[in-house]
Amino acid sequence: MNPYGYMAMPVQQVPAPSPGLVPGPGAPPGQPVVEESYIENIFRLNRGKMVTVYTTFENNKEWNAKVFRGRIEAAGRDHLILSEPSTGRRYLIPLLYLDYATFDGEIAYEYPFHTR
Repeated sequence: MNPYGYMAMPVQQVPAPSPGLVPGPGAPPGQPVVEESYIENIFRLNRGKMVTVYTTFENNKEWNAKVFRGRIEAAGRDHLILSEPSTGRRYLIPLLYLDYATFDGEIAYEYPFHTR
């Protein structure tokens, strides 16, 4: 039991590929890998663009939902860093709270296994 009163689920030990990387469909062994389409990768592809991020924080008495607007500085597996150009304020937003995001213009997006 943990301090929250629930039991942790057992974790099956399975070797995992490199984060965000998988072989393309039908690719023979030893072929280059391609990046999968995870939201943090989409944010990384759009680094430097303005975005509006909508979040929900459950059980928060002051504010349940919050909107952040800023320029994408970085994105990790579980977080997004935005900067507000007018104030220089930076936000570290856990992606756990992300509902959705809107962009002012086109979104750079490369679908995995997409051929050009």
